[in-house]
Amino acid sequence: MLPSMPEDLLPKELRDFDALALVQLGKSTITVGGIVAAIVIIIVAILVSRIVAAMIRRVRLRAGEAGPSIYIFEKLITYSLVILGVIAAFSTLGLDLSSLTLFAGALGVGLGFGLQGIVKEFISGIVLIFDKLVRIGDYIELQTGERGVVAEIGPRATRIRNNDDLNVMIPNSRLIEVPVTNWTFNNGTRRMHIPFVVAFGSDKEAVRDAVLKAAHGVPFTLSDTKDRKTQVWLVGFGPNGLNFELVVWPALEAVKRPNAAHAAYTWAIEDALRASGFEIPFPQHELRLRGLFGEEGQVARDALGLKRTKQAATPDAAPTKVNDAADDLIRGKKVDAAQAKAQGLPPPGKPVT
Repeated sequence: MLPSMPEDLLPKELRDFDALALVQLGKSTITVGGIVAAIVIIIVAILVSRIVAAMIRRVRLRAGEAGPSIYIFEKLITYSLVILGVIAAFSTLGLDLSSLTLFAGALGVGLGFGLQGIVKEFISGIVLIFDKLVRIGDYIELQTGERGVVAEIGPRATRIRNNDDLNVMIPNSRLIEVPVTNWTFNNGTRRMHIPFVVAFGSDKEAVRDAVLKAAHGVPFTLSDTKDRKTQVWLVGFGPNGLNFELVVWPALEAVKRPNAAHAAYTWAIEDALRASGFEIPFPQHELRLRGLFGEEGQVARDALGLKRTKQAATPDAAPTKVNDAADDLIRGKKVDAAQAKAQGLPPPGKPVT
């Protein structure tokens, strides 16, 4: 019914309209006044839930590490207020909830066809909130290429914000059904590989020292520890030079912005190589003539009047003192052995008896 007022203060036409019966469901009668009151209750419940959510959100933004736990509380309160409002609206209509069994079959068909996807995404969102494998503030990446910071886990979709401040909506079920890479799980960091090339014949030790100094000069590079060290690897022989990689552990804020971090390290590497006098090669082709007018070798040079050049002996290159990639393999072997020991398993490489 409409909010109660003394009947003598309401015009007869309004009282009649308020009590106008629309539908008869068993022993319950749906009236115009009941529908209006139910709509008002639902609107009030939604407004109250949004106000409460905004208040909790302010607390969450100032809570730091406790933010994800407060987010769970925020969602539970929001959903509960809306559900309570819907129940109160049904009661205001004067419905005997047992009479809703008349619509159980039709409702089941509707859920099976029309609402199946919505219910699936809603349940998936609840699982994500309580699972804590993907939390607010994590930087995630999907196999399809979408990546960004998790900004909100909603009832239908999860909103991630990429580094260009674009919001991408991903159905909740996709974060459960497909592999997802969480770059910052439990506020951890990750290792980045920054490739670069120098000319053949360059001093590998000098290249390593120059690039390491440049990497540590970048403000968001983490200090070296026993398990996490900034390293330089020689990874291959390219068509124009030696292929290196800077292997570095950046801070959390840099991990969440991989493109900018990659560009910052590349800039620092170029500055360091140029300042140290190392050549950064470019694609080029070398043309060799094995014969000239039927002559080869020194005879061909003499025919052109070229002086004989004395080839200087080149000393053998000194062995590399530090091999970061080999050191990383040794560290990995120790980590594997420690994990196997903690789990009661034999060391890696030893057959199980």
